[in-house]
Amino acid sequence: MRLCLWPALTALCLVLVNASSLTPPVLPLIVRNPYLSIWLARARDAPWENWPIFWTGSTVGFAVIASVPETKTVYPLLGRSQDFLRKSSSYEVSFPEYDGATFDASTTNLTYSIPGSDVKITLSFLSPITPTSTFRQSLPASYLTCIVEGSTDVSLYVDINGEWVSGNRDNKIEWGLVQTKKDDSAKTPIKTWSITRRNEQLLTEFFDHAEWGTIHISAPADVEHQSGESNYIRRHFAQHGSLKNEVDDTYRGIFEEEPIFAFSKTFKLKEKSNESSSVAQDSVVFTFALTQNPVVQFAAARGLTLMRPLWDFYFSGTHEMLQFHYDDYETAAYLASNYSEQLAKDAYASGSQDYQDIAALSARQVLGATQFSGTPDNPIIFLKEISSNGNFQTVDVIFPAFPFFLYTNPQWLAYLLEPLLEHQLSGQYPNDYSMHDLGYHFPNATGHGDGNDEYMPVEECGDMLIMGLALVNALKDDPQPQFVRTVPETTLTLKSESVKRSFLANEYGMDRTWEDLGTTGEKVAARWIRRSYKLWKQWTGYLVRESLIPANQLCTDDFAGWLANQTNLALKGIIGIKAMSEIANVVGETADSKWYSNVADEYIDKWQDFGLSRDKTHAKLAYTWYGSWTTIYNLFADALLCFHLPTNASPSLETSETQSSKQQPMGGESITKTKSTFIPDKIYQIQSDWYHAVLQKYGLPLDSRHLYTKSDWEFFAAAVTSEKVRTEILQHVATWVNETATDRPLTDLYETEGDGGFPGPNFMARPVVGGHFAFLALERACGGRASEGLKFLDETAPTEIDVEQALRAEIAINQPDMGEL
Repeated sequence: MRLCLWPALTALCLVLVNASSLTPPVLPLIVRNPYLSIWLARARDAPWENWPIFWTGSTVGFAVIASVPETKTVYPLLGRSQDFLRKSSSYEVSFPEYDGATFDASTTNLTYSIPGSDVKITLSFLSPITPTSTFRQSLPASYLTCIVEGSTDVSLYVDINGEWVSGNRDNKIEWGLVQTKKDDSAKTPIKTWSITRRNEQLLTEFFDHAEWGTIHISAPADVEHQSGESNYIRRHFAQHGSLKNEVDDTYRGIFEEEPIFAFSKTFKLKEKSNESSSVAQDSVVFTFALTQNPVVQFAAARGLTLMRPLWDFYFSGTHEMLQFHYDDYETAAYLASNYSEQLAKDAYASGSQDYQDIAALSARQVLGATQFSGTPDNPIIFLKEISSNGNFQTVDVIFPAFPFFLYTNPQWLAYLLEPLLEHQLSGQYPNDYSMHDLGYHFPNATGHGDGNDEYMPVEECGDMLIMGLALVNALKDDPQPQFVRTVPETTLTLKSESVKRSFLANEYGMDRTWEDLGTTGEKVAARWIRRSYKLWKQWTGYLVRESLIPANQLCTDDFAGWLANQTNLALKGIIGIKAMSEIANVVGETADSKWYSNVADEYIDKWQDFGLSRDKTHAKLAYTWYGSWTTIYNLFADALLCFHLPTNASPSLETSETQSSKQQPMGGESITKTKSTFIPDKIYQIQSDWYHAVLQKYGLPLDSRHLYTKSDWEFFAAAVTSEKVRTEILQHVATWVNETATDRPLTDLYETEGDGGFPGPNFMARPVVGGHFAFLALERACGGRASEGLKFLDETAPTEIDVEQALRAEIAINQPDMGEL
């Protein structure tokens, strides 16, 4: 379906729900995948004081300059182009007034004023998030719209260098310029610079930069272009306010007489202003795309496979895709704006203006770790564990990120889990627990045929089962916000034969609904589980053996080290068993469902005896670590999976039915009591009170060993606390965003005291910030009723606890007999 939209295209670029209230250290500019990831460094400073950065912190050549011919003055807007502009009688170098940055989920706007004039310039960076168009999300490309207004003529200049295609500055590069002509398939003819390594290294990285692929920067065909040595090109523009439409064809190294690739456009605002007797406005759109084929290699069921990008199935070639992407700007911006507006409304209602900004800031970072592949009928999303170790499809990195996918598009979570399921169903992984990842380093998913991946067996099994049931519930309940599914009437149709054969996307590249496909979410969920049921059951069997009293092992917080009897880890495993009882029901395996439900009920009772402090004020870090405490962030899963809804409670299973199973609960005893909820209210209450008591300057520490925290787990934990405590935690995290000394894309691991810096290791740009969507995912869960079971937390104020006294008392008391651990 198509609809008529507003005619003013430039107005669309500036649609931001509210002015941003937070001032993060770094802001996203062009962020689409692990290799097209450009950020505004030191975002609290003026944008011309530093070069933009790749997510690792390495700089990239990316300059934007304004020229005012009337005064013969040039103004660096982005990047340190002033370093190349020596003093000249032909021009003066000055700086604009920087009016600041605003951002939403898809857009970052940088706004400037030219001193002594009425000229205003906005650089609007759009990396669109389009939850109802998986096809558009798969395009490895972003937009930069430059908007100018005033009554004085202005010229704008944009350039990039070879650092976009290699992390090794010694490499040689090649380039070319291609121009398209207007035809039936192109609304706007464009010209495109394409730059690549002379000798590409397929599926290889150099300090996390891709060493294969081609960067493309496109502009309308009527702009001026020029390539050549950086000093010469930038000075030429500064002197003339224009470029010469020349191509330097002497290929060379990235910093060998540094070649740059530039566009410029002159805006005749004075003439327009005189004609209309008002301030004139104009704009130009540039696009940036990184094309790679293949995007990864994957040990699929059919063997090691070079995987094409998903977009490649929709187009006959790269330049067709680039032209479509350029012409699709209005539709992409419309869909992205709708998502940003809905997210802003939901986040504000769920938390505050600060939460709205934190969610918006996190969204592009999550998707910046992904690559869309597969086919139009069977899409796959691959994910890189950015910055921590580069693992491929890490289960315990997908897990903290999954609230984002539940909120934005639950089907994308299915596409993320698919490679893990396919690989393990094919028998390529020898262990009976879930694998940790698909490969030691992205983009090579070669598996672990020897079974020697990072050892987190309880963690990964619990993660998979919790995510599995969360996805099943989402598919059944369809809880995601109703993002727009219509497109503007100017939207182009896709010509590809793949679209004609595709069940999942229509001719406008929009996802079809279950109704469109003649099915229901419940049927889709059942088919998904039935196909991989043996894996879910296998992983649950491991948890039945190993989760109640976890052996010495790592959990997802592996930087904290190995530890036995971890209270929070055990809880995850037990909730995983409970999740399996519901998963089994989906496919009619009632005997399995009853068995796992009974085991989980027995285990959760024992967990409370083992894991809580003697005075019952908090959970211990480990069963036998007296005087310790921990953030029980896995409690979030209990509420998310609808286990804390009293109205859903049902009597426990009959003894005779359980005893007729081939398996028996521990000790051969059955559970006959009736429980209104799986985990009692008191656990939620004491943890909420404890978090209030141990909160630090910049947030909630992870546990009693250190003062550092993980922001994803803070939001998991805060989601299941009282409104007062939740607000406190949120406010402290917002303060950290404004004040942290970290200087990279948003970290999830930071100190809660001091300057809020990196504790070592230095994590950055990781997709785990999808955990910041925990509030939103919870409010959508269980048909929108998941939060109802937590209202009791707001009935009383948090209990004030003397933390030091409670911990000292715990240590002082002799350890009671807990039985064999």
